[in-house]
Amino acid sequence: MWYPSAVTVAATELVTIAEARQQARSDTDTDLDAELTRLITVARNHVEKYCGIRIGSQTIVAKCDSFDDMARLPEAPAISITSITYVDTGGATQTLSTDVYELRADDLEAGVVLKFNQSWPAIQPGSRITLTAVVGYVAAPPAVHHAMLVHIADHFADHEMVVVNGFTTFDALLANHRRGP
Repeated sequence: MWYPSAVTVAATELVTIAEARQQARSDTDTDLDAELTRLITVARNHVEKYCGIRIGSQTIVAKCDSFDDMARLPEAPAISITSITYVDTGGATQTLSTDVYELRADDLEAGVVLKFNQSWPAIQPGSRITLTAVVGYVAAPPAVHHAMLVHIADHFADHEMVVVNGFTTFDALLANHRRGP
């Protein structure tokens, strides 16, 4: 079982201020750059929550109960594994050698698998395995990039709540943060 990940190195933004200005028809008015920068972050965060993936390249730390959990990583897309640490049966923290495993990053499906003729080490019962990895996109897929630009322009143009089909901007922004039954 995977536990919630923590971001340790913040995401790089994949939408530039120049792209946001152009989409928002803001030309070169640098007085509005702070607002556009905020909207770029909001758009990335919304896409991440909506799609359940990481957008800009960022470093995360995630913990799991078993090496079997590594077959499907909790975050995608995966760029690289920085380290995998575990507590051995003697109670010492160990870093798993890269000779033991490899990353299989197939777009939105990522996993860590054993290399040929290797085996997972024994861990102390009740301990957790810690994965540190770089995840996200270096360049967003075109549709995702465009969705972020549209989101930025919509919120730049309409500073107030807009109602569409009974849903407000407020609903749309918070829908990915609700915890339901």
